[in-house]
Amino acid sequence: MENNHTLRVAIVDYQMCNLFSVMHTCIHVGLDARITSDSTFILESDGVILPGVGAFGNAIKNLKRLDLVNPIKDFIDTGKPFMGICLGMQLLMSESEEFGNFRGLDIISGMVVRLTKESDKLEHVRVPQVGWNNIYRPQNRDKNLWNGTPLENIKNGEYMYFVHSYYTVPNDDEIILSVSDYAGIEFCSSFSIKNLFAFQFHPEKSAHEGI
Repeated sequence: MENNHTLRVAIVDYQMCNLFSVMHTCIHVGLDARITSDSTFILESDGVILPGVGAFGNAIKNLKRLDLVNPIKDFIDTGKPFMGICLGMQLLMSESEEFGNFRGLDIISGMVVRLTKESDKLEHVRVPQVGWNNIYRPQNRDKNLWNGTPLENIKNGEYMYFVHSYYTVPNDDEIILSVSDYAGIEFCSSFSIKNLFAFQFHPEKSAHEGI
């Protein structure tokens, strides 16, 4: 039995974005990170990251075409760490309203909705949100909420880097790990349940705190 082996991380490639910044960040912190669409490698890895930038519908189509839906679900069922980033976070949800209605992986019950331009709050605000924004513990939640999570050493109100027009609305508020505010709209910027962690922001683009 090996001890102290380098942790092997699979970065799921479903042909939707440049994955090298995620891989380089993983390597920077000492992980054996590989970009892959091989289901066997994914299932045998110590951890999996599902990144992504682009349209929800196209992403789901690619995951199905590459036969990656079941390997992702099977990996999460193993209890090993799984992380979703940006679109990868949104794909975990039941459904998205982006350019129509599309069923997601349905691992987390809830919707993906738009930072709507029709809102009075966003009338003169750019959508998508591109840039740095704060993440906060949800109000009325335990101040130790982030203990034992990837945000454990992050201060409340820290800045992270966002690029998105849509955000997740989990049915269960208790899984929400952090919230952020964009032009008066508070949205879920990360959630956590068991071995699954997901972030609307890009840790790999968020400097030392993201790393």
